[in-house]
Amino acid sequence: MSRSRWTICIVLFNQFELLDVAGPVELFSLAPAIDIHFVAPQIGPVASSQNVELIAKYTFADAPSPDIVLVPGGAGTRSLVHNDDFLSLLRTLCVRSPLLASVCTGSAILAAAGLLDGYRATSNKKAFDWVCSVRPSVEWIPAARWVHDRSRWTSSGVAAGMDMAHALIADTCGIEVADTAARLAELEVQTDPSWDPFATYYNLNTIN
Repeated sequence: MSRSRWTICIVLFNQFELLDVAGPVELFSLAPAIDIHFVAPQIGPVASSQNVELIAKYTFADAPSPDIVLVPGGAGTRSLVHNDDFLSLLRTLCVRSPLLASVCTGSAILAAAGLLDGYRATSNKKAFDWVCSVRPSVEWIPAARWVHDRSRWTSSGVAAGMDMAHALIADTCGIEVADTAARLAELEVQTDPSWDPFATYYNLNTIN
């Protein structure tokens, strides 16, 4: 998928996980061909689980046409997977985007919206059983730092989102751009998507 610029819409909701957003955004902001926008059901401040507010300048309906939509995880995902109004709004945004991504339990939201059906995906390992229960029909991968399956990118918990973001930048903008962003952030990137000590810690390696 070749293009000169990429527009990323970051989904915000009450009690999103701050690093799920801030980590990838730090890397995306260091890639000169990427434009970043925060979107939410309503325009205005949205509080993270850490009580830090980010400002959504667009609703799902009026957001700039996205090339990538990224959904973070966080405590707020537990109720949103049952919120039909939110999921419907999210689908209106995501159907406009060639690529979808999630960090941590954000994959549970994508799954609940029916946007991971027929795809391989992963999620936070401590919450992995819950995420799988949201949409058992998704091919959930228990041991993975991140999973890239065609137009879907999903990462493991929290900090794993930065490794996935590096891989996503490399795939869309080139490895030189991704490595430069990581170097400017002084980030030591984990480049092996199958590296997952947390799956071992939570005894998930035996899951088929």
